[in-house]
Amino acid sequence: MSDYFFANYFYVLNVMGAFVATLMFVGALDDLFIDVYFWCYETYRKVFIRSKYPRLTTAQLLEKPQCHFAVMVPAWKEYDVIAGMIENTLATMNYDKFVIFAGVYQNDAETTAEVDRMVRKYPDRVCRATVLNDGPTCKADCLNWIAQRIFQYEQEQQIEFSGMILHDSEDVIHPLEFRLFNYLIGKKDLIQLPVLSLPRKWYELIGESYADDFSEWCQKEMVVRESLTGVVPGCGVATCYAHRAVKALSEHNRGLPFNTNTLTEDYDLSFRLNALGFRRQIFVRFPVLGTVQRKNIWTGKVETTQVKTLIAVHEYFPNGFRAAYRQRARWVLGVAFQGWQQLGWKGSFARRYLFFRDRKSVVSAFVGWTAYLLVLNVLILYLIKWVGADFVRFPELALPESWIYEIVVINFWLFVNRIAHRMFFVWRLQGVMGAIRVVPHMVVGNIINFFAISRAWKLFVIHLVTGKKIGWDKTAHRFLEGAHEPHKPLGEMLNLSAAQIELALQLQAQSGHKFGRVCLERGWIDTDQLADALAEQAHYLRGELALQAVRDFAQTLPVEIVRKHRVIPFALGQTGALHLAVTQLCSAETLQAVQQNVRHEVLYFVLPDHQFASALNTLETLQEHRATPSLQLGAA
Repeated sequence: MSDYFFANYFYVLNVMGAFVATLMFVGALDDLFIDVYFWCYETYRKVFIRSKYPRLTTAQLLEKPQCHFAVMVPAWKEYDVIAGMIENTLATMNYDKFVIFAGVYQNDAETTAEVDRMVRKYPDRVCRATVLNDGPTCKADCLNWIAQRIFQYEQEQQIEFSGMILHDSEDVIHPLEFRLFNYLIGKKDLIQLPVLSLPRKWYELIGESYADDFSEWCQKEMVVRESLTGVVPGCGVATCYAHRAVKALSEHNRGLPFNTNTLTEDYDLSFRLNALGFRRQIFVRFPVLGTVQRKNIWTGKVETTQVKTLIAVHEYFPNGFRAAYRQRARWVLGVAFQGWQQLGWKGSFARRYLFFRDRKSVVSAFVGWTAYLLVLNVLILYLIKWVGADFVRFPELALPESWIYEIVVINFWLFVNRIAHRMFFVWRLQGVMGAIRVVPHMVVGNIINFFAISRAWKLFVIHLVTGKKIGWDKTAHRFLEGAHEPHKPLGEMLNLSAAQIELALQLQAQSGHKFGRVCLERGWIDTDQLADALAEQAHYLRGELALQAVRDFAQTLPVEIVRKHRVIPFALGQTGALHLAVTQLCSAETLQAVQQNVRHEVLYFVLPDHQFASALNTLETLQEHRATPSLQLGAA
């Protein structure tokens, strides 16, 4: 029995070893081709292009007259980051002629309130587009509503935007980004800039694995793709579409430029533009000098140094395992599965080759983990042989005289090449310390990819069997803390004159009323303006709430806490944070009382006084109704 078992066991190892080694060899040759093509292309550009044509300079960007841009920012449950992104963009952008269109859902009151606050603060620079479908739908649906609002805005203002720029609500945009788009938009239909990760701590391995992936992707992969096919797959952010291109897509698809049947509308759009004749697509690597802080490898001290970097968008990618593999699963679903369904294998040989490269991931992750299991089996066999077992036979992948062994050795050296290239591209953007951490990041990335592709397969099979549409599995975002300018005193936030501020302070001293109430009584501001300013000053969020939400969360805090400290619970966020409505900056006593009674993280939302009073009245009425039966029962 044991001889029969081991004979079959060794046979299975041989078959699996041959199969896996061959598949890995094919995948490694694919990667090697991209490497070789990249270096040949870069050499050609250096010898024949850059030697003849001078590089574009920052001065040339600044000299060109500005045209109008619309910035599209789709948002679902982005209340904690979108205002910071808008503030930072308006404060740092070296450009004037742009309007930010933030798309919010009709059933997302918190994000709507934050966007409305920005609209009131920057009425000429920020515009809200409301999605009249309950969210979350998909990003493409939100973008379609934004596009409609842009076309409507153009009619109202009698202008035409030269380009439409895609961004997310966590993006930190380079100050020269719009200048670069402005220079190129007359000649190009689609412009894509690099997407890179904001710096993370060395132990944030998941977030760091994203940084490594995008460092290589944006310096090598995108360059090769543009050169091979002329199609630049959109990244969903830092993408600028010419107005004429979006208009043509809209007219071609009944007013809906973005494809709502895919989770990667950015990738899909590049191919649909190409099919309509908009083939002037470009991926731009524009180097500029930037100041960064890096740890000296010899002294361990953090030093500020000037390095050559790229005009790119930076953001925080997920650092949690669940968020990371779910986000990557969405990418795999859109690019590999839905791309296969909707784009097929049409086009030139080069395009079909890149389709293969995009779609091989649905198999390669499983092949890689099977290889790990085979290596583990061989190590166990060596261990058993070492302790003296005579029955052990090694599979052919471990025998130097077999062809499988030769393939394994070749695969090993191709893997070394893979590591070397990853280290090189990470070094160029992150320095030596980033490069030496590449290998553990690759291991972490492989683990995430395995779970991501497993999830993608599960969701796609369920979709095929049930016909259920694959939903938008939205990633929670984080914005760069402290990115926008420090907040100003309340009087300046309210845009009061010096005379008004002086008078308000005098009246405040005489009456004992708060500064904001004095301004309200004088008629200088309205309640929304005051709530906006208080939210900004306290680093809180701006809130709107439905009375039904107050009823649903009535039991979350003791009524005594609600009355004494004037805090009203009304929602739980995507990350589990409890949302509390307030009218002002909370005292230390209030913060302590809340934390003692709540196990959740807490987010504070500022409401105007009249809305808060209405909500509090609803809550107290509800408490009275609940208490009445108890009193009657006691009397009986």
